[in-house]
Amino acid sequence: MASIQNSGRSRSTGAEQSRLAIWADRWIPAIVLSPSVAASLIFVYGFMLITGYLSLTASTLMPRYAFIGFDRYKDLFANDVWWTSVGNLAWYSIPFISISLGLGLLLAILMDQRIRHEGALRAVFLYPLALSQIVAGTAWQWLFNPGYGLEKAVQGLGWTGFKFGWLGDPNLAIFCVVIAAAWQCTGFVAALFLAGLRSIDDEIIKAAQVDGASLPTIYRKVIIPVMRPVFFSVLLILAHLAIKTFDLIVAMTAGGPGTSTWLPSIFMYTFSFERGRMGIGAASSMMMLAMVVAVLVPLMYLESRATRNAT
Repeated sequence: MASIQNSGRSRSTGAEQSRLAIWADRWIPAIVLSPSVAASLIFVYGFMLITGYLSLTASTLMPRYAFIGFDRYKDLFANDVWWTSVGNLAWYSIPFISISLGLGLLLAILMDQRIRHEGALRAVFLYPLALSQIVAGTAWQWLFNPGYGLEKAVQGLGWTGFKFGWLGDPNLAIFCVVIAAAWQCTGFVAALFLAGLRSIDDEIIKAAQVDGASLPTIYRKVIIPVMRPVFFSVLLILAHLAIKTFDLIVAMTAGGPGTSTWLPSIFMYTFSFERGRMGIGAASSMMMLAMVVAVLVPLMYLESRATRNAT
């Protein structure tokens, strides 16, 4: 009789433990993640909503919450400096994304050949990303400075006629920022591409080699097309980084000469916190968000379409 009772208690205990395990599997991840989700809702999406509302008010140095409509957007679109910033963004983002993509893919292909000291090379290429943009921008500002940078070093080697005054040229200063940004991000792009290359089945490469395809042809016609999702992801990350670039500009040029290196982020900061026109600054930040969405939605559509076609 006692054995029957013990058996019943053990079955009951086992059922309770099973229910407890099911409850833990269902709710513990939600409990653990809930603080992060709540913080994101408040400090990301909540502040986005507040900024969007401020763009519809007459806020100046301090927020004002009286709704006035889209007047701040009209003021923004009538501001020549805003359109200069948007134009500078195109001159900055297109070369930056192109250089980072091209060099990153090239470095990834070279490292994919199982070269010696690959781990050390990866660390070297990724090191610039570990630096803050303020540090990287300051270092490149020193390098481009005619008084003690590249120009001074080359002249010290005997080429006294060598000049490199891009940083002070309104037409070329933005390309100095492009060089610095590409230097900082190319290693990260190479790491993403290398991960994509290493995920491809070696049997595909061996089959192409059996058919007589050369290594460049294999990469061009077989491997790179398979890596389309990686390209979409990298392009999205680089576009996002380009649109929100701020620290690098502040450290290298402070937006100058004149407004030749102003980007929308510099416009937003200057009008919001230096010129006391928070309404226009909020409107410009919402337009920056619209730019990110304008890049995100087509890329996500193309990626999902490519995935459907592949399946």
